[in-house]
Amino acid sequence: MAEQFFEYKGFPLVRKGNELYYGSMGDKEVVYVQIAASEKKGDVDVATKVRVYRMLTDENVPVMERITKTAEKKTLFEAIDLAHDWLATR
Repeated sequence: MAEQFFEYKGFPLVRKGNELYYGSMGDKEVVYVQIAASEKKGDVDVATKVRVYRMLTDENVPVMERITKTAEKKTLFEAIDLAHDWLATR
């Protein structure tokens, strides 16, 4: 059975808990998104602090040197929108 991945604006989007990867691991760079804080709105947890890291996928580069750009946003939508801009303009 083939795995199914979500896409957003043409790029793969994979989430596990409070971590997301946006982009293809076969490309030179992906964006790692980390939900750092959230609050309850009714029955739903809503992100209130999201860290965004553009990083190289080359495993030969040391982990801390893979990060090429960072940002912090207040909502998950703002973070994913920024991630798309970073990947679409590389």
